[in-house]
Amino acid sequence: MRLWCLLLLALLSAAAHADEQVEICYNWGCQTRAVVVFDVNDLLCIADLFEGADTPALERSAIALAIGLMERIAGQQTPTRNDRGGNLADDGVEGRMDCIDHSHNTTAYLRLLERRGLLRFHQVLEPVERAPWLLDVHWAAHIRERASGAEYVVDSWFFDNGEPAAVFTLQEWKKGAQPHG
Repeated sequence: MRLWCLLLLALLSAAAHADEQVEICYNWGCQTRAVVVFDVNDLLCIADLFEGADTPALERSAIALAIGLMERIAGQQTPTRNDRGGNLADDGVEGRMDCIDHSHNTTAYLRLLERRGLLRFHQVLEPVERAPWLLDVHWAAHIRERASGAEYVVDSWFFDNGEPAAVFTLQEWKKGAQPHG
């Protein structure tokens, strides 16, 4: 019985340190799909961002940084490294992403963080949509703070590949909030 327990612990430990694969998309509207592999070293670097994130606000800051790092890693494996903030600066470029691509990818990255136990204060939800102006629909990843129930969006669309994501309260974002500067 003791041998069985040791074997089980070894298997669980190996699974905790195994590579992770995430399906992402790009080229607007998720026209192109690819699998990104986060190896053990990548995952350790990502986990380090959550060290000391012992409040919901600090965890949201770590999430913003982690999304940027995960995008950089994905950009080393896919043409998403060519993505520029918004929709105009990279029009026609292989690897460009619109808000649909970003909301899909950011949600996939958040789910990886959640699977690995890095999100202690937040739960990942389905992407959300806003339309503050006619014909100006925008999508973003969506999280909920466990204790308070407050909802936030994690929006990487505004920035070039690899920059930290913007995090807004859902209410601010629904009203058209954008990063300053």
